[in-house]
Amino acid sequence: MTEDRTTESRTAAESTTEGRTAEERATGERTAEQRVTVDVPDLSLVVLVGATGSGKSTFAARHFKPTEVISSDFCRGLVSDDENDQSASKDAFEVLHYIVGKRLAAGRLTVVDATNVQSEPRKELVALAREHDVLPVAIVLDILEDVCAARNAARPDRAALPRRVIQRHQRELRRSLRHLEREGFRKVHVLRGTARTDSAEVVRERRFNDLRHLTGPFDIVGDIHGCRSELESLLTRLGYDLVRDGAGRPVDAAHPEGRTAVFVGDLVDRGPDSPGVLRLVMGMVAAGHALCVPGNHENKLGRFLGGRQVKVAHGLAETIEQLEREAEQDPEFRERVREFIGGLVSHYILDGGALVVCHAGLPEKYHGRTSGRVRSHALYGDTTGETDEFGLPVRYPWAEDYRGRAAVVYGHTPTPTATWLNNTICLDTGAVFGGKLTALRWPERELVDVPAERVWYEPLRPLVSEAPGGADGRPLDLADVTGRRVVETRHLGRVAVKEENAAAALEVMSRFAVEPRRLVYLPPTMAPCATSKEEGYLEHPAEAFAAYRADGVRQVVCEEKHMGSRAVVLVCRDAEVARERFGVPDGVPGAVYTRTGRPFFDDTEVATRLLERLGRCVAGAGLWEELTTDWLLLDAELMPWSLKAQGLLRNQYAAVGAASGAVFPGALAALESAAARGLDVAELLGRQRERAEDAEAFTEAYRRYCWPVGPAAGSADGTDGDVLDGIRLAPFQILAAEGRSLATVPHDEQLAMIDRLVAEDAGVGGSGVLLAPTRRIVVDTGDESSVAGGTRWWLDLTAAGGEGMVVKPLQAYVRGEDGKLVQPGIKCRGREYLRIIYGPEYTRPENLARLRIRHLGHKRSLALREYALGLEALDRLAGGEPLWRVHEAVFAVLALESEPVDPRL
Repeated sequence: MTEDRTTESRTAAESTTEGRTAEERATGERTAEQRVTVDVPDLSLVVLVGATGSGKSTFAARHFKPTEVISSDFCRGLVSDDENDQSASKDAFEVLHYIVGKRLAAGRLTVVDATNVQSEPRKELVALAREHDVLPVAIVLDILEDVCAARNAARPDRAALPRRVIQRHQRELRRSLRHLEREGFRKVHVLRGTARTDSAEVVRERRFNDLRHLTGPFDIVGDIHGCRSELESLLTRLGYDLVRDGAGRPVDAAHPEGRTAVFVGDLVDRGPDSPGVLRLVMGMVAAGHALCVPGNHENKLGRFLGGRQVKVAHGLAETIEQLEREAEQDPEFRERVREFIGGLVSHYILDGGALVVCHAGLPEKYHGRTSGRVRSHALYGDTTGETDEFGLPVRYPWAEDYRGRAAVVYGHTPTPTATWLNNTICLDTGAVFGGKLTALRWPERELVDVPAERVWYEPLRPLVSEAPGGADGRPLDLADVTGRRVVETRHLGRVAVKEENAAAALEVMSRFAVEPRRLVYLPPTMAPCATSKEEGYLEHPAEAFAAYRADGVRQVVCEEKHMGSRAVVLVCRDAEVARERFGVPDGVPGAVYTRTGRPFFDDTEVATRLLERLGRCVAGAGLWEELTTDWLLLDAELMPWSLKAQGLLRNQYAAVGAASGAVFPGALAALESAAARGLDVAELLGRQRERAEDAEAFTEAYRRYCWPVGPAAGSADGTDGDVLDGIRLAPFQILAAEGRSLATVPHDEQLAMIDRLVAEDAGVGGSGVLLAPTRRIVVDTGDESSVAGGTRWWLDLTAAGGEGMVVKPLQAYVRGEDGKLVQPGIKCRGREYLRIIYGPEYTRPENLARLRIRHLGHKRSLALREYALGLEALDRLAGGEPLWRVHEAVFAVLALESEPVDPRL
């Protein structure tokens, strides 16, 4: 039984008026021998039909949620303040239809509580159900006139209702009963008498296409078209064990790991053995080892087997001939095929709603819906109304505009290679035309294929991809990023982006960012440690260790915090990989960009040289082969700080140093001269000397992070140097490789791989050293001696001029005992480095007391949200999802950077 076929459901609750006893006529009651089941699809429009006083509102309140029931009386009250004001009925029903339409559009079961005894109001409701592709269901309450009159008399607002109104409703109800199914109601339940009505039990049926409780894993197989041998080869390669009958024919296939095959239809026609394909697929479905949706070729074959007139073309003739030969050996085979095809459902929703499988593709608005229109689109797709030069219909490119959350896997339109386009993929790779038979492993998103044994059927047109952009799909368009956005993440749930922040991010991304295909990740901001209570310190490791100890994290790694500029580095095995995979211009084996997505180097030669050298390090360390990838995405720090922050240094920091250098020597000389003349300026002189020392410390703090680079740096013999001279890259995490997100790999494993890169750097050629190591120490937050050792390590590091450290859970990705995400890192900056941030004199007791009042909650929340979005972007990238899906998370990180927060934190 198909999900959109008329299902006669006139229940056993129907009993004739003439068969009632006199007592039953007087009371409307009868002893119910058993409960009456009223089955209702879980997404449908339920129309209650009955005379006034028949108990529709009571029935609705008993069996449905209050929010599911839309009452005409309630809507009448909304527009007139009087639920019985019949003059307001027109406006009331306009309101009712509007609310019903909104609920159905949102996929909510909806119940209309009105008399609905006339055909015209029902006609409008059926049309509304069809508009939203849901099934209309009628539940008729056929209650005796006397019972209805007694109920109305008991209601103060209905006591004066004339008896003739009830009689008119009863007559209209009688005339309606025979025609409800012809009006379009797919299910009709008639409950006669109060006993039947009171004993009724509403049971919500899962739609035939709703299999979201099945989570797989799945192997989704593209169009087979009678290529039985290729199907056997593909199933074998996927790991299925074939079961054969006495004649050696495959009749079932099971996977030892419990995987389920899913067939997208077009099992038959054109190929050499359609009966063999049907026998195998039917056996797998019957055994519970497979699911199958119909293709347009099955639909046509089913109509033929059912005795309908069809045009025998497009390979159907071959299938009919093959079935006739099969009938000589198995006379019942044709009937089994007819029943099998008749029971196929247009599409399936699987894996919690993350996966939709159909034959010709399906826009999101049709997912889970049940109507002839949905079935037609699932079978045939949509066309523009035009034909191409081969006389074939031009398909409407629905996948180009698809923005749904569920991945849609389909076939129908042959293409040379299965590629993702906006979270959809066509698996019809033309096996019958000499191409290949393709399957998609889900949720791995891995494609597996076998070549066709030969060209079994000459195609009318060449196999070319109809998908604009091929595998790339489309990047974000304006509608994807404007207004308030909500991004669903698998690590932190829904993350909201304010409209004004989205506008600021759009400005940056559209005008200054690198080419979209390279912008696959942006790093999150870092949470600061809690304010220290230690004398003379604003930040101290004790608070970072205590924070993780409170979250139940025992093992943490303290990593040296390099003072430079955050850089995301996409390094590819060669320029060809960079061009094909990420659209990087010829000759550049990757990209280097800032934490706001801007190119790091204006000079392409510098970027190319850096990436080539890094690529040689990756090759030398054996990571291309070890990680089975042709590219890596790294999180790193590029030094010196002056490489990217020259303007900031010149205008903000150097100006302060220059001013202090110009003012304090003269001021101190004047005060010292005054003291020599016997004036009492000792206190003032001491205070100014301290200020001069603080200013000098400030200047030294930022100078140690600045040095010349490139040819300007010169070489030891005074000649011009290399473009990479003075540049230091300190990678500290490998984020992703082909098909894998590595962001949750423990940090000790990450840093071990980084150490191999650093070790290779000395032997790859070039002048100087490019890669800088990241020093670290592992600390047990529950061990006082270990914590003390970590604190000493930080003190020594910062005393030697280091910026500070970042404390991270050793396991990288951690959730607390409450299930909440733990901060991925807490920065603890050194006492002298903080002079750059808070000013030369921040260590003075009065200033520290003021600065200790820091509001860290917003910054910490921002860090977690951006971290979750970054993980989401990497997961989507690794999963092969379309570019717009990756950009959705990347764009949100950039937008959150516009949130107002103290920039010093």
